[in-house]
Amino acid sequence: MKQLSLVLNVVLLVAVGILYYLHFSKKDSGNTKPAVVRAAPVSSDGKVVAPLIAYVELDSLNEKITFIKNKRKELEAEQKTIEQEWENGYRDLERQRDNFLKRGNSITQEEAQQMQMSLMSQQEKIDERKQTKVQKLSERSFNAMDDIQKKLKEFMEEYNREKNYMYILTTGTGLDYLVYKDSTLNITKDVIEGMNQKLNAGKQ
Repeated sequence: MKQLSLVLNVVLLVAVGILYYLHFSKKDSGNTKPAVVRAAPVSSDGKVVAPLIAYVELDSLNEKITFIKNKRKELEAEQKTIEQEWENGYRDLERQRDNFLKRGNSITQEEAQQMQMSLMSQQEKIDERKQTKVQKLSERSFNAMDDIQKKLKEFMEEYNREKNYMYILTTGTGLDYLVYKDSTLNITKDVIEGMNQKLNAGKQ
């Protein structure tokens, strides 16, 4: 079950990872702009133009986009329910075994064999039921990931029509490949606000 928990967390983290390398053509091809800047670049006609690159913090998206946060809680709650049901099943088997053993020397060899077969059969059913539910939960997790990816990509494409970034990179715990980040290029707040508005509007 720990492995499933890890899969769920990774799924939800990776779900927001589709932000990487969104590429859009620039209309003003004659402008020369640095990839990372501290001051806003200026074109030849004196107009301030947007930098080519921005970045988003995945950890913040995972914690502050309401839809993702609620979906993670929902999946984790279902995971705990599956685990609890499995544990209860095994406890029931232990009770059956203990009650049977209380008969002591009155138990015949045939009865002992029948009880053993019964417990093994029940154990197999408990394990199979858990495996089936875990598989369905994993499928739901991946479907949720696909849904988040689709909505996030749609939002980023809409968002970038005005911003005109050529690349939008991602940064986060265990996924931070940016050795330097200029905080003026951080668009995480915009993405969180925009995604929350988009997803809340979709519920209405």
